[in-house]
Amino acid sequence: MRRLRSIALLSCLTLLGGCKAIVLDPAGDVAIQQRDALLDSVWLMLLVIVPVMSLTVLFAWRYRQSNRVARYEPDWDHSTQLELVIWGAPLLIIIALGAVTWVSTHLLDPYRPIDRIAAGKAVPASAKPVEVDVVALDWKWLFIYPQYGIATLNQAAVPVNQQVEFRITSSSVMNAFYIPAMAGMIYAMPGMETQLHAVMNKTGVFQGLSANYSGSGFAGMHFALSSLSAADFGKWVAKVKADGGALDRNTYLDLERPSENVPPKTYGAVDPALFKLAVNQCVDAGKMCLDEMMAIDAKGGLGLAGINNVVPLVYDKYARRGSGPTRAYVAALCQRNGAAIPAATAADLARQLTAPVRLAPLQSTDAE
Repeated sequence: MRRLRSIALLSCLTLLGGCKAIVLDPAGDVAIQQRDALLDSVWLMLLVIVPVMSLTVLFAWRYRQSNRVARYEPDWDHSTQLELVIWGAPLLIIIALGAVTWVSTHLLDPYRPIDRIAAGKAVPASAKPVEVDVVALDWKWLFIYPQYGIATLNQAAVPVNQQVEFRITSSSVMNAFYIPAMAGMIYAMPGMETQLHAVMNKTGVFQGLSANYSGSGFAGMHFALSSLSAADFGKWVAKVKADGGALDRNTYLDLERPSENVPPKTYGAVDPALFKLAVNQCVDAGKMCLDEMMAIDAKGGLGLAGINNVVPLVYDKYARRGSGPTRAYVAALCQRNGAAIPAATAADLARQLTAPVRLAPLQSTDAE
């Protein structure tokens, strides 16, 4: 029986030998600094954990029931020296942890451009980061390289030892963009743009994935990131251009439809305004962009005339997919006594654009 347990234990250890501790052995300087901050925190906490666990075992052994020579002092209740150790040591450790957390949080802010390529190697003053626009689709990753006019689906490449600036958004639900070997995960949210500055210091192929559950195709929402030398990265860009294919609005809207386990694809040309349109959720023709909507709201809104923009303002993909709830629009404006306000003419709408805004209850209805 003992031999069987030993064989089972060895088998488990063999399986563990195939694991890659990529978080503890990353290939990018930002991820390395994050790992170091994590390890520093662990060592600081072990200064309390190890003595406490050791003393627990020691006290249990020393004051066990069968030990008749141990001192029995039922009336003892205070020791100034012991109180200083119990409270002073954890307080110092908490102060040190706070300092490590504060410094690393600011130095490794994903929105902050990095100031070094590797330990002891600063970013050259003349070096420009490689810009990569990322869109989390259902359920795939779209990468746009605005400096090169190309795009890729479910695959990406970056040059080694060069700063990369990711701008990240989502087409529908929230995801989390995560390349463990390169940096920590950053949320991808619809209607918003998040950023990540990082660098790769080793060549190779590394895994990228979504770290936030986003539906049935979540398990297949991953991609391969190739870290290439400067020369190989130039060849990769040239190959993508040569392979052809164009990513325009219509192609994007097709990609936006939910699909699972989509094979990698490249596009040799891309609409330069596509990422901005994706962030503002107005890739679909006729939609009012979010930044335009916010600019109008900042000026006081359109008042009654704004009801004509309700349909194009709604970023509703259900109608295009042919499923889900019907689109809603404002059918009439009602006064508090229930009387409907007649529809405005074009001349009335023109006057209302300059008239003071007066709010009234809205009555909405569904329509095909």
